[in-house]
Amino acid sequence: MNAPARSFPSRIVCLTEETTEALYLLEEDWRIVGISGFPVRPPRARREKPRVSAFTSAKLERIVALEPDLVLGFSDLQADIAADLVRRGIEVHVFNQRSVADILRMLRTLGGMIGCERKTAALVAQLEAGLDDVRRAAAALPRRPRVYFEEWDAPQISAIRWVSELIGIAGGDDVFPELSRQPLGRDRIVADPLEVVRRAPDLVFGSWCGKKFSPRAVAARPGWAGLPAVRDGELHEVKSSIILQPGPAALTDGVRELHRVIAGWAHRVGGCSDRNDGRRV
Repeated sequence: MNAPARSFPSRIVCLTEETTEALYLLEEDWRIVGISGFPVRPPRARREKPRVSAFTSAKLERIVALEPDLVLGFSDLQADIAADLVRRGIEVHVFNQRSVADILRMLRTLGGMIGCERKTAALVAQLEAGLDDVRRAAAALPRRPRVYFEEWDAPQISAIRWVSELIGIAGGDDVFPELSRQPLGRDRIVADPLEVVRRAPDLVFGSWCGKKFSPRAVAARPGWAGLPAVRDGELHEVKSSIILQPGPAALTDGVRELHRVIAGWAHRVGGCSDRNDGRRV
């Protein structure tokens, strides 16, 4: 049972996209008094709410003027903003979700913080059901592709954990699963670009953190011409807004876009014996 709203935060500043989207999905957006400059889900958030921060910087005086009773942030990259706000007497909670399970736990925690456990449980159940639908569809595919996901190009940074897990749910296999466990981008740098070639991904997904993905630039990398994904033209962009924010977007539109591309590839090559390398056919 949800508790009375007055017992919980009613003036919230969201420094990242995922908590903004979550509060809108819960129909608790009336609590939001400020957002970051990046949210695109829902589009009306940018029209309705004051923008008070970038990702690693914020307009502290403007946030203070909004008199928030809670500021929500994400990860070590916002630690300095959080510390400055705490020193000004503002309550701050910084989430640090890195996996699919963490994202769902973040949502449950957020629901508890605003006294909306019942609505949040329904949202989480809906998200879990959607992931199960994708898993079932993926299980029926004739083959699983090897997938390289790149979230930045210079240096090349491979998939963070929730993205790697969503690739698996969608029907593919991340070629750098060991790097996905590293929470910091600098620890997911692919030091030798030719290691991607050696791991021979069938599909390459690019989501360059807000910068437009360039299949032509990827295909032109030295030594990459023989890469199966390059050879077959399987270089695909996934918008960062639906995959690189660890919230509802990644668990809905993000995983479905991954599955759409993976399923298309699987049905095109599924029965070809000349491409059988021991994986399911």
